[in-house]
Amino acid sequence: MRILVTGFDPFGEDITNPAIEAVKKLPDEIAGATITKLEIPTVFHKSAAVVKEALLKEEYDYVLSVGQAGGRFDLSFERVGINVDDARIPDNEGQQPIDVAIQEEGPAAYFAKLPVKAIVSAIREHDLPASVSNSAGTFVCNHILYQVLHLAATEFPNVKSGFVHVPFLPEQVVTRPNMPAMSLEDIVKGLTVALETIVAYDGKADEKQIGGTTH
Repeated sequence: MRILVTGFDPFGEDITNPAIEAVKKLPDEIAGATITKLEIPTVFHKSAAVVKEALLKEEYDYVLSVGQAGGRFDLSFERVGINVDDARIPDNEGQQPIDVAIQEEGPAAYFAKLPVKAIVSAIREHDLPASVSNSAGTFVCNHILYQVLHLAATEFPNVKSGFVHVPFLPEQVVTRPNMPAMSLEDIVKGLTVALETIVAYDGKADEKQIGGTTH
């Protein structure tokens, strides 16, 4: 099994991004699966082009995309990507699309093709906070979640994919009072457990357990 794990470069006011820093520290093999790590730009459409190039070069069974979500305290595994870009801030090339469809002919949304509930359960068993999220936002994180799922639906039918948001690192919240953070070591640990679970659940249905929210 081959798994492509992507992480965004720094964006906005930050000079580091826990997503790519954690991805870089993942082992090259997890539970017998070969792990390929890829840094992608925090840029609308260019990020998807980089992933597509990787999918054209090698055959992958899964793609796990990782992104920063400042303000979240846990590892948030996204359930759905929606077909809209609505950027609160510009991306790393100054683009700031507002209410623009990601794919004009694409469906309104795609559901992630990962065992998100089993992953969350496994991570919690390792004493780390994790949850199922029903909104990936409308910035480049949601964009890449939707785009990779669209690529799988239209060009790479054997690829399953999904997305996880990770919190700030402790050094990122020094000047952000009351903002949650997670150590890089714990983020790497959580991602490793997630990838182990993806391998274990390959070809199996996800766990059926409560993971929804009331709002």
